[in-house]
Amino acid sequence: MTRRLTLGRFTLAIAIATTLLLTGCTSMKLEQFRGTEPAFDLTGYFQGTTWAHGIFQGRGGEIKRRLRVVIEGYWDGDEFVLDEDFVYGDGETDERSWRITRTGEGEYIGRAGDVIGVARGRAVGQALNWNYVLRLPYGDSTVDVRFDDWMIRQSENVMINRATVTKFGIRVGELTLFFTKTDPDAER
Repeated sequence: MTRRLTLGRFTLAIAIATTLLLTGCTSMKLEQFRGTEPAFDLTGYFQGTTWAHGIFQGRGGEIKRRLRVVIEGYWDGDEFVLDEDFVYGDGETDERSWRITRTGEGEYIGRAGDVIGVARGRAVGQALNWNYVLRLPYGDSTVDVRFDDWMIRQSENVMINRATVTKFGIRVGELTLFFTKTDPDAER
């Protein structure tokens, strides 16, 4: 007896294959950073002023936004605070204040006004991986998107940040930021 692939099964198979193709499987794992240096010390790196420049790319790779961020990091009791001030290429501004608590060796929980629930972070070697859902403005409404956020320390002064942004498990874009402890726009 010959088994025929029904239209429903065919559609389901195509949907699954497309989802796997679009979302991909991340090959980056925290364990690959074990023993790498400089070790990621979240509060040590972000204490004081930090600057970042970056881009947000859509799923096709096109640059959707350029941005600059100035971050002030300081302690407030048992919480480490990161006050972020964003300036986008079109002149729009935004701000976010993170309150971060260390929960274990290299483990963190972060809260911010537009984060749904909590952000969970874990550091190994020179890398820190955050996972969280962020509520972003979208037209006259908002949209909740998931961030798989990788921060990789390059030196005492420089860090690279790459975040994959997904909605319903489908990649919608990628944010890339370059952080430095010296103001890259200061006159020399």
